[in-house]
Amino acid sequence: MPKSSPQKLKYQAVYNAKPENVNKREANNRARQAAIRSGKAKVGDDTQVDHIVPLDVGGATDAKSNLRVIKRSENAAWRKRQPKMYGDNKK
Repeated sequence: MPKSSPQKLKYQAVYNAKPENVNKREANNRARQAAIRSGKAKVGDDTQVDHIVPLDVGGATDAKSNLRVIKRSENAAWRKRQPKMYGDNKK
């Protein structure tokens, strides 16, 4: 696997330090830890905590009714199934 270039690493550091990205990452980490504590997920089980209504369209950050545990591959594939929510219309 190729290593990241210094320019890309610099960009990622700036991007990850933005307050909105820090808040989003913290919310995802809190949701994951809550799922692990409740027994819905385990460390290393290849699952992710998914927001049923995405945060970008007004979904609740920490509401348990907006969270579910699904396989990593299924969570990554929703963009193909929802092009109007993500992708073509987001430009």
